[in-house]
Amino acid sequence: METAKPMVVAPKSKFRRTFAKLLNIHKLTGVAPEEEKKKIKFDSKNTNISESFYKLEEEYERRLSLEALLAKLFATVSTIKAGYAQLQHSQSPYDAIGIQKADNLVVSELKTLSELKQCFLKKQMDPNPERTLVLAEIQELRSLLKTYEIMGRKLESQRKLKDSEILFLREKLEETTKQNRLTEKRLNQSGQLCNPLDSLHLSALNQTHFVAYLNHTVKSIRGFVKLMIQEMKLAGWDLSVAANSIQPGVFYYKQHHKCFAFEHFVSNVMFEAFHLPHFSSDSRSFKKKQSKTEKQNKTERETFFERFTELRSMKARDYLNTRPKSRFARFCRSKFLQLVHPKMEEAFFGHKHLRNQVSAGVFPETSLCSGFLEMSKRVWLLHCLALSFEHEAEIFRVHNGCRFSEVYMKSVAEEVLEETEQPRVAFTVVPGFRIANSLIQCEVYLSGS
Repeated sequence: METAKPMVVAPKSKFRRTFAKLLNIHKLTGVAPEEEKKKIKFDSKNTNISESFYKLEEEYERRLSLEALLAKLFATVSTIKAGYAQLQHSQSPYDAIGIQKADNLVVSELKTLSELKQCFLKKQMDPNPERTLVLAEIQELRSLLKTYEIMGRKLESQRKLKDSEILFLREKLEETTKQNRLTEKRLNQSGQLCNPLDSLHLSALNQTHFVAYLNHTVKSIRGFVKLMIQEMKLAGWDLSVAANSIQPGVFYYKQHHKCFAFEHFVSNVMFEAFHLPHFSSDSRSFKKKQSKTEKQNKTERETFFERFTELRSMKARDYLNTRPKSRFARFCRSKFLQLVHPKMEEAFFGHKHLRNQVSAGVFPETSLCSGFLEMSKRVWLLHCLALSFEHEAEIFRVHNGCRFSEVYMKSVAEEVLEETEQPRVAFTVVPGFRIANSLIQCEVYLSGS
């Protein structure tokens, strides 16, 4: 019988047992080897990243759902506004069906608002927010389009109403104008209606008559200036350059204010030597005027008043044809040649023959010449009327740069007064007058201080 030999343990078996024991010790003590530590750290890191991703995704979905809720809210409000606009439009003219439809729409959308409120309070998420956003935008655009269509129909009805009112007022105006003409004709036939200057006598002459005729004169000056500006435009002139050549460096608050520069030029020429008898500046006439103003010669006043009455009843062209060598004829020729420069004449008419005709006492049948003759007649009559007063009318102008005074001046552009704190006179457009103790304001164009 063989004897049992002791078992020899191989070095590998010993190593395995030793490593196994070591692992058991680590498990019991909680100390893991280095590789195990690395593996555990990697797994925990992956877990944190996943959790952060899920949180971001949830936050995005929550925000998108809230955005969809707000879009639906605004779309519903827009629909309510459109329904309310339809409700108002259907009331006038009354439309029962339209009112019922609008009322049902508003009630339905109010219920939708209540549902949206409950969804928000209960934090109910929209399962498809992208689709809701698109549908809400479409709904809002449709509601806005409907609102604009209703507003357009409302404005169209208002336009038609205004057109009918305008038509009615025009018919009423025409009817009133006809009645006024008939009444005026009857009064003229009966002699109850006449111009205050028609039956005027020298003894009854006062400042009111002078002011009334001054207004007519200024109107005729502005009519001639308008004709002159039209000719300038047709000739291709630059009005800004022309106005600046008359009054350099003036700032005009509006483009059409430049016409006042031309009015200033024309009135300066027409009213030059206005205070002298017959606009004559020779020494004999001046001495004669001096001596007679001191004695208050009534005969001279009567003479000028008779000339006023005579010329007033005639047309300027007819008067010139009958009296080509009169003082008024010389006045017209002189003023026309002063106003219409040779270059201006050539630009307007293409030749310089007009000056020769006027110098010979012939005024052609043109709109410019007709306007000039009417203006000349008015200025001459105003001159005769001024010299008919016991205290002759004195003319005055205001120097450029003077402070504006409402006592002596009147602005031709009221908006300049509103826009300027300390307005000053840029130039005098129409001169003023003094008659005894009465003052007639001059018309001025203002500029900033």
